[in-house]
Amino acid sequence: MAIRSARDDDFDAITAITNHYITTSSVHFAYEPLSVDELRGMWHGYRKKFPWLVTEVDDRVLGYAKAGTWRERKAYDWTVETGIYIASEARGQGLGKPLYVALLDELTTRGFHSVVAGITLPNDPSIALHERLGFTACGIVQEAGWKAGGWHAVGFWQKLLRAAGSAPSRT
Repeated sequence: MAIRSARDDDFDAITAITNHYITTSSVHFAYEPLSVDELRGMWHGYRKKFPWLVTEVDDRVLGYAKAGTWRERKAYDWTVETGIYIASEARGQGLGKPLYVALLDELTTRGFHSVVAGITLPNDPSIALHERLGFTACGIVQEAGWKAGGWHAVGFWQKLLRAAGSAPSRT
């Protein structure tokens, strides 16, 4: 297994992984599959500020983790929202934790203070992963999204990357 920064040529795999969750679950709230160009364009817009990492096994991208804007106002610049997606055929193989740890390490290096993760509920494996990595539950928005014929709550988990109350810093 190798973990590295995403590259332009990873987006066929990243898009296939994402679209699996869009079309088969309520984990991702999009209704329509995304195109490779849409996802690559999103990454191009974010990559200078926010890391996107992939995990490879035998030269095949089997998952990715990303960070992005949590809220738009300037005071929120120190907090990011994260997402992690593992290819359906690779779930349960231990790829998620090291990939997420690498993302959190990179966010710390880049000077971010706080990480927020939104999890469509129920999703016990995702909750367990986040809590193993030191995230704590901080709230639930009931009936936040309608998908697959029903309302879905979204729980939020947060992890502080730096000591509570410490002044912001960028490296």
